[in-house]
Amino acid sequence: MNIPFSPPDITDVEIEEVIAALKSGWITTGPKTKEFERQITEYCGSEKTVCLSAATTALEMTLRVLGIGKGDEVIVPAYTYTASCSVICHVGATPVMVDSQEDREEMDYSKMAEAITEKTKAIIPVDIAGILCDYDRIFEVIEAKKDLFTPSNEIQEAFNRIIVVADSAHGFGAIQNGKKSGTLADFTCFSFHAVKNLTTAEGGAVTWKAHDGVDSEKVYKDYQIYSLHGQTKDALEKTQKGSWEYDILIPAYKCNMTDVQAGIGLGQLKRYDSLLARRHEIVKRYEEHFRGTRVIMPEHTGENHTSSGHLYLARLRDITLEERNEIIIKMEEAGISTNVHYKPLPLLTAYKNLGFDIKDYPNAYHLFENEISLPIYSTLSDEEVDYICRNLLEILEDY
Repeated sequence: MNIPFSPPDITDVEIEEVIAALKSGWITTGPKTKEFERQITEYCGSEKTVCLSAATTALEMTLRVLGIGKGDEVIVPAYTYTASCSVICHVGATPVMVDSQEDREEMDYSKMAEAITEKTKAIIPVDIAGILCDYDRIFEVIEAKKDLFTPSNEIQEAFNRIIVVADSAHGFGAIQNGKKSGTLADFTCFSFHAVKNLTTAEGGAVTWKAHDGVDSEKVYKDYQIYSLHGQTKDALEKTQKGSWEYDILIPAYKCNMTDVQAGIGLGQLKRYDSLLARRHEIVKRYEEHFRGTRVIMPEHTGENHTSSGHLYLARLRDITLEERNEIIIKMEEAGISTNVHYKPLPLLTAYKNLGFDIKDYPNAYHLFENEISLPIYSTLSDEEVDYICRNLLEILEDY
């Protein structure tokens, strides 16, 4: 067999939406993007949504909309992809990394509490693999530390506490306590990259909850300004009769989503419930094979949560980093593509150069050294899942 790691699931439904966009004569940000934003908001049950070029730009623009910058601190887990942290550096703020829990990829919330100072303006929890963080616990900690918070602008005054900006790049459609990702954090950022559950080839979105004192229409407009060069009108608005006039309020950025991308997303959203259901069928099949073995399985479902099933992060008991790397090669020789999610940030040169040392994040390192990400995607067959499991378990017998 030849099993790729994470190919996109594209059908005629998406192709027809893209053709419609191309034939409409409107291919940049326009009607389809606005409709995609509306449908995401409806799907999540959130207040409002902005579609952008990536989850990374959604995170960065959110920090900018919140006025976070030089002199501020933002807490982020050490066990994540660089995008969760690089955006903090982009806006001039200081990243404060927190180690993982001993047996889970999410942050150690006791250590998160200890990391909060008078300079902390935001926390970026990361929903790795689409398994949602404990948002109730996060808000409990924030409430307990509320006296340390000093707002520096109007939107921060409205919250009057640390703001939670979820990196839910993996989490679209995940549920916790009956609520979907998008309604748990203050702001939630999704990825629609090619390997994600729902793709627009490249792209992302930020959605947010209603909050007293926060004007959602103004927040939406602020995102538009930041993502379109600081311009007061987008291209669609400028097409209205006599509406060519515009201003540039700030020398901003260019990171909007196009209608071609939104067309793919609209097609994907029509099928999304079935795509999620298939991923969870695969999770159950993995669990059937791995129960009672040396494979430590991720918890994709529980009493109060259901993940998006985005990644299957398996950890191999009593396996060293070197052995894990050998196993990846042997899986490739069997025609099975695997991956590793993630190298903790302090292992990477960029963050070493900022003074971070992996010795300060032992739990994150321990989770990484024996982790192997197995294929999981909606077009993966039962036969292929069985083949993956059979090969991994046979390979493990040699270690």
